[in-house]
Amino acid sequence: MAKSIQAIRGMNDILPEQTPAWQYVENTFRQLMQSYGYQEIRMPIVESTGLFKRSIGEVTDIVEKEMYTFEDRNGDSLTLRPEGTACCVRASMQHGLLHNQTQRLWYTGPMFRHERPQKGRYRQFHQFGVETFGLPGPDIDAELILMSNRLWGLLGMSDDVTLELNSLGSSEARQNYREVLVEYFQAHASSLDEDSQRRLKSNPLRILDSKNPEMQKLNENAPKLIDHLDDESKQEFEALCHVLEAAGVNYKINPRLVRGLDYYSKTVFEWVTDKLGAQGTVCAGGRFDGLVEQLGGKATPAIGFALGLERLIELIELPDDVQRENNLDAYFVLMGDKASAKGMVLAEKWRNEMPNLKLQVNCGGGSMKSQMKKADKSGADFAFILGDDELEKNVVTLKYLREKKEQQTIELINIAKFLQQKI
Repeated sequence: MAKSIQAIRGMNDILPEQTPAWQYVENTFRQLMQSYGYQEIRMPIVESTGLFKRSIGEVTDIVEKEMYTFEDRNGDSLTLRPEGTACCVRASMQHGLLHNQTQRLWYTGPMFRHERPQKGRYRQFHQFGVETFGLPGPDIDAELILMSNRLWGLLGMSDDVTLELNSLGSSEARQNYREVLVEYFQAHASSLDEDSQRRLKSNPLRILDSKNPEMQKLNENAPKLIDHLDDESKQEFEALCHVLEAAGVNYKINPRLVRGLDYYSKTVFEWVTDKLGAQGTVCAGGRFDGLVEQLGGKATPAIGFALGLERLIELIELPDDVQRENNLDAYFVLMGDKASAKGMVLAEKWRNEMPNLKLQVNCGGGSMKSQMKKADKSGADFAFILGDDELEKNVVTLKYLREKKEQQTIELINIAKFLQQKI
């Protein structure tokens, strides 16, 4: 007997009983984007490897350890996208969306990173992303944070997440701070772990992002970037905080929040939770004003965020009315060949008359007992039964599956009226 093939570790199937939660979150996000005037963009899941090396940074965990990269038959190096921002920038540049224009865009889809799978961290995971171009801060920065805050309210999870903010300043300010930080860590070189020693030469700010508990005290005592900001970044950050306070959005300034990708500058933020164990970041984003120029375009102010669907779905409770929306209205039990042929025609007629009707027709035959078991398992509110006796009388038998009511007989010409009252 051949060995059964399993899904790749960390790449999960989403089963029928799970999809209502996914659809609910996706629909909520889509409606939110429409309410703010954002437009959807869809990018391929495979891109040139150079796109991510140039945007994310070669000395990052994603590029060094986590990307799914392969050589295609033409000898080109391709990569399954590990994040969406670089893809969105590439698509916007390629199709002229940034030329003397502002853009407010959103996208959704799978991303891929070869990490050690654990709860909330998978090798194929799904994100919603939002990117804006041509709009300097801090008003658009505030809009994105207010938008994400509204999403938590719509999903009923406002109490489960906390906003953390920081500013990375301009590239010049960051370079000056980099020198101060290197000096500090060099003075404590014996306390650095292996990753931090490597990053000290390539990207010392990433040391502050270390998840190693032994590095926490050293990082807490490190010089703070917010104390070395340029005047413009400081003013924009203060203006952002003022808007959030006026809107009643609580936040915490986290001086060690640097984000893991090289392209970020100025405002960065994360929404975090303590409900998911180690994987506490639900949504993260920030400004990437230099990325378009870095990829060969003109200097363009930009900011965005991304949030993980798997983590969101772990946090939400599906409302009762949403669960009911996914249930069938009726299951059509058909006894015999004549009833099966007639039943298919009737079902199509009812669907034409009632586009919102959720009706499943029994296929494959079966005894009354087996069909009624299928009807009950389907989750439908009631079953229609059509057999030889019903055909002769032009009626169907109605049996309630979720209520204690007597079964009844309804004439075929009255079914549409009955269903319209029910749904």
